[in-house]
Amino acid sequence: MLIVGAKGFAKEVLQVVQQLNQLENLVFFDDLNEDIKGNLFENFPILKTPADAVEYFKTLDNRFTIGIGNPALRKKLYDKFILFGGGFTSVISPLADIGFYDVQIGQGTNILSGAILSNSVKLGMGCIIYYNSIITHDCNVGDFVEISPNATLLGRCKVGSFSQIGANATILPDVVIGKNVIIGAGSVVTKDIPDNCVAVGTPAKIIKELMPLDF
Repeated sequence: MLIVGAKGFAKEVLQVVQQLNQLENLVFFDDLNEDIKGNLFENFPILKTPADAVEYFKTLDNRFTIGIGNPALRKKLYDKFILFGGGFTSVISPLADIGFYDVQIGQGTNILSGAILSNSVKLGMGCIIYYNSIITHDCNVGDFVEISPNATLLGRCKVGSFSQIGANATILPDVVIGKNVIIGAGSVVTKDIPDNCVAVGTPAKIIKELMPLDF
């Protein structure tokens, strides 16, 4: 597998790959940071050019996942590495607690240790579900959404694509979060939040408008 990125969240993904015992032919990709070269942790090669990635996909393993946290950037990297010939692949910790019934997880979603997903949960593609986050029954999460550590999504709530739910935030039942929304850490969201904004506080209130995404 190829992990896009070699800093920050990529190291979190590495831990899950270790848990899954899938280290064979594991490589990282970083073509931006000159200070990162050689092997990560002295074990895992860091590819530096698109040609390297194309060759890896052709000859060793076409799977890739994204080890970078920004939702919009994750979408752009997904588009890029699909063109290189990669297959977008989920990395799901065996230490996550995932319901047995009616759970849908989109390709390329990363689920870390301690996350809890109830039955009838739907996750889109390319999501990040962080440590100890809780997603309860009948919640629907869009594409490339980031659910931060200890965040809680309560029954039947919806989160639009490219949104970020901050650490320790709580989304109450039936609340709808729009597309490209940032919910601040520790916030409690009691009412629907429209697209393209930042909301913080208890109860959460909109404090800033965001530029709409171009995809």
